Amino acid sequence: MNKNLQIATLGGGCFWCTEAVFQKVKGVDKVVSGYAGGNAPGKPTYREICSGLTGHAEVIQITFDVNIVSFEDLLVIFMTTHDPTTLNQQGADRGTQYRSVIYYHNKQQQKIAKEVLKQIQPYYSNKIETELSEIPIFYEAEHEHQNYYKENTQQGYCSFVIEPKLSKLRKLHADKLK
Repeated sequence: MNKNLQIATLGGGCFWCTEAVFQKVKGVDKVVSGYAGGNAPGKPTYREICSGLTGHAEVIQITFDVNIVSFEDLLVIFMTTHDPTTLNQQGADRGTQYRSVIYYHNKQQQKIAKEVLKQIQPYYSNKIETELSEIPIFYEAEHEHQNYYKENTQQGYCSFVIEPKLSKLRKLHADKLK
């Protein structure tokens, strides 16, 4: 792996939404949808995750070049393109699998995440509910969940749920886009 590449793992509701956002960010090399943070044994499936019984969150793993985009920048984008103030919910998607979460990979990421959460809080009238935890085992989601927006832009979910997040991304972070 290129020594300038690092990994960030974030969950902001449905992974189709967060994946679509971060695929457009300069310095992001790769985005993989998956699951993390659960307590069920073995590799979970999408169907099991959707039941809400495994405890896993839908997350993305971002491989990014720190010479182009910082972990802090990724977190600011993350915190402003989903609603971090709703516990276990993003829009109509409800359940622990849709929780807002930052999984840090090292102490430096933990420190940066704590600071970003503190700095972002005043911009929200409600308390930020984003979980901050050490990275557990990450399980890559099934093939049909990778590049979902790119391959399904005509789907209703993409038009009504993902596109408004991308519009927000373009409005708030135009300077960070590919």
